[in-house]
Amino acid sequence: MTEKTTIGHWLDNSIHIGGSGRFGDVTNPATGEVTAQVAFADEADAARVIAAAKAAAPGWAAASLTTRTKVLFRFRELLNERKEELAAIITSEHGKVLSDALGEVSRGLEVVEFACGMPHLLKGSHSEGVSTGVDLHSKRQPLGVVGIISPFNFPAMVPMWFYPIAIGAGNTVVVKPSEKDPSAVLWTAELWKEAGLPDGVFNVLQGDKVAVDALLDSPDVKSISFVGSTPIARYVFERASQAGKRVQALGGAKNHMLVLPDADLDLAADAAVNAGYGSAGERCMAISVVVAVGPIADDLVDRIASRTKTLRIGDGTRGTDMGPLVTLAHRDRVASFVEAGDAAGAKLVIDGRESPVDGEDNGFWLGPTLFDHVTPDMSIYTEEIFGPVLSVVRAETYDEAVELINANPYGNGVAIFTNNGGAARKFEVDVEVGMIGVNVPIPVPMAYYSFGGWKNSLFGDTHAHGVEGIHFFTRGKVITSRWADPAVSPTGGLELAFPTHD
Repeated sequence: MTEKTTIGHWLDNSIHIGGSGRFGDVTNPATGEVTAQVAFADEADAARVIAAAKAAAPGWAAASLTTRTKVLFRFRELLNERKEELAAIITSEHGKVLSDALGEVSRGLEVVEFACGMPHLLKGSHSEGVSTGVDLHSKRQPLGVVGIISPFNFPAMVPMWFYPIAIGAGNTVVVKPSEKDPSAVLWTAELWKEAGLPDGVFNVLQGDKVAVDALLDSPDVKSISFVGSTPIARYVFERASQAGKRVQALGGAKNHMLVLPDADLDLAADAAVNAGYGSAGERCMAISVVVAVGPIADDLVDRIASRTKTLRIGDGTRGTDMGPLVTLAHRDRVASFVEAGDAAGAKLVIDGRESPVDGEDNGFWLGPTLFDHVTPDMSIYTEEIFGPVLSVVRAETYDEAVELINANPYGNGVAIFTNNGGAARKFEVDVEVGMIGVNVPIPVPMAYYSFGGWKNSLFGDTHAHGVEGIHFFTRGKVITSRWADPAVSPTGGLELAFPTHD
């Protein structure tokens, strides 16, 4: 048995267990073993963490851009040097294979690197002589304390979508990680301390709904960044908005991959497997539906199936292709969709419940599952499964396929596979989805662009990172100034008419 540790909150650059007396189990999904207990905050614990962030906010906002950027650069160097250590923590609590965990950290590093350019990103503008003797200039200033509520599927990367930009812009941060895999954020807190971040600038609040509601309701928290399921995203958006906060709440997805008859079917099959089963399908950008157009469907399904059968399922530390699901309850939920799809009449080409596993019997295993002849009324199509279940829907024409995609209530990511540039260009215009890939199955943009979907995949109008992230974590000011020319006598006088630019 692994010795159990206690995972606490982080405030003023140190760990605090808190006084609630409530704890939750943290498990290793590959073994089913409880490896740690995480403290669940009560209202008093949450108030202390938020107070630490509030106390640090004026000093950090007043710190020079040079000071902030030096800390960001140091954090980036430390994280890059020790990213394998963080990847191992992710694998131990989430279950994804080590290579996938390392890729998660690397994508998060891109946002840190983007934030290192904060002196340029925060530059305002200046217009001289907009009227006689009158100049205009703009500036962007931090909000104060900002809250980040992150999901279990990317315990390092998703928080890094937000906090490097927030900190670089002069805010203090409270992160509420998932209680399922809370150690990654706590590890990065230690790294921020080593990088020289002052007390109270980066804080971690552990827990469940009590901790979430404390962040949503506190008048000292000025914004909320959230990533998770659509029902909770809607709840977060509505409650935080009612409390007067600005909110970016990224919700769920049902991502489609449209394959046209002229596509390279080997490329498409590889992409479907990679994007459908990577990280055990626990990605908001995972492909969960392949839409095969015209006569290629049988051939495409065969190619996907042959590739799927080669995947090795097991403990992510053993060089396997796909690890377990994050919890036993989630594994059972996903397996229930496999049963429901089979009962509804979809063709179960590969049943992941029967996959051989290189791992311990008590791990939360479910292998890659492939359905064909799925229809839009089946639960495996209508619900966000968030697991390694890939559905193939058949369409006769491009128009029918696009109509299907646009009718879906989600609009996070979508891909088209084709060798026809005109078709791809038309698809970019026609489809009602926020992020589009052309022969790219997971179209996650680089950090200097913004991440976010449409429809029920986003509540609030601001996407993550990129320029939109800079604007979200700052407030704009525009200053109009007039200075009398000492060489010219001021004319003065009263004028009640609407001012004009003379």
